[in-house]
Amino acid sequence: MNALACGLCWCVCAAVCVLCVDASWWYMSTLGSRVMCDNIPGLVSEQRQLCRQHPRVMQAIGAGVQDWIAECQHQFRNHRWNCNTVARDHSLFGRLLLRGSREVAFIYAISSAGVVHTLARACSRGELDSCSCDPRKTGAWRDRAGAFDWGGCSDHVEHAARFGHAFVDAKERKEPDARALINLHNNRAGRKAVKRLLSLECKCHGRAVHVAVNQYGAALTTLSAAGRRAAPGKNQLVYSDESPDFCVHDHDTGSVGTGGRRCNVTSRGADGCSVMCCGRGYDTARVSRSAKCECKFHWCCAVHCRDCRQVVDVRTCKDHT
Repeated sequence: MNALACGLCWCVCAAVCVLCVDASWWYMSTLGSRVMCDNIPGLVSEQRQLCRQHPRVMQAIGAGVQDWIAECQHQFRNHRWNCNTVARDHSLFGRLLLRGSREVAFIYAISSAGVVHTLARACSRGELDSCSCDPRKTGAWRDRAGAFDWGGCSDHVEHAARFGHAFVDAKERKEPDARALINLHNNRAGRKAVKRLLSLECKCHGRAVHVAVNQYGAALTTLSAAGRRAAPGKNQLVYSDESPDFCVHDHDTGSVGTGGRRCNVTSRGADGCSVMCCGRGYDTARVSRSAKCECKFHWCCAVHCRDCRQVVDVRTCKDHT
C-alpha cells in the first residue's frame, strides 16, 4: 500500500515485540450516550477514574470515535487497506493491532487527534461543564496586520489536548514497553497535528468602504487536514513491523482482503484494478444510477439541475481462489 499518498511521513523503528496494546477506549463508540465506565473492557484505573469524574466528556469522546473512524476510512478508501473495523471486537480493529505496522501507527495518531478535535469543539459549543471557549482569546488584540477584536467562540484546543493526553495515554504509560512507547509517540503526533492546524477565520463587520471591526474566530481545521499533514521529526509516525499486502483474507494479520472491492480500470494508482485486485482480475457489472444533469445557473444565485439516470460499468475485484 502506498501510504505516502495520504501525505503522512513514515519512519521505521527497530523491530520490537508485538504484544498487543490496544486502545480499549475506542469501544466507547458502541455504547453511545449510555456509556458506563465499568462496561468498557480494558480500561486502566486512571481511565476509569477520569470516566467516572467526567461522564459528559466520555459521551463526547464516544460520539467522536465515529468521526475519526469515518475520516480514516475516507482517506484510505482507495487503498487495499481501507481502515475497516471488526464487528463485535472491543478493539474495533481486531488482530491488525497485533502488528506494529504503519496502518496501526495511523490509527493511533488519528484517534488521538480525534479526541482533541471532538473535545475542543464540544468546549466551544458549551456542551461540557468542565470547559468553555478559550479564555485567552477575548477582547482587543493586535498583530502584524493591525488591531482587531476576538469575536465568537474559539476552540479551547489546549484544554482538549491536556485531557486527551491524560485519558488516551494512560494505558501505555502504565505498560511502558517498546510497543507502548511507539503508541505514545504516535498519539502525541496526532495531538500535535490538530494543534498545529488551528486556523483563523476572519470576518469583517461594517460597510465595505469602512471596515469598523475585524473579528477573528479561531476554528479547528477538519480531521481530514490533520490526518493528511505531518511535519518531519517528532511529528513523524513510527512503526516497527512491515505491513501485510492486504490482498487476501488472513485471520492472523487482520486482513479482510480486497475481494468485492470496487476498482478503477483506468487508474494506475492504488485504486487501479491491477493494484487493488492484486492481479486476480475483476468482474464488470452494468448498473443504473441517479446523477445531476442539464444544470443551469439562474440569476441570482442558484443552480438548478435535473435528476437523470446514468448507466455505468462498475468493476469489482475477484475473490481469491
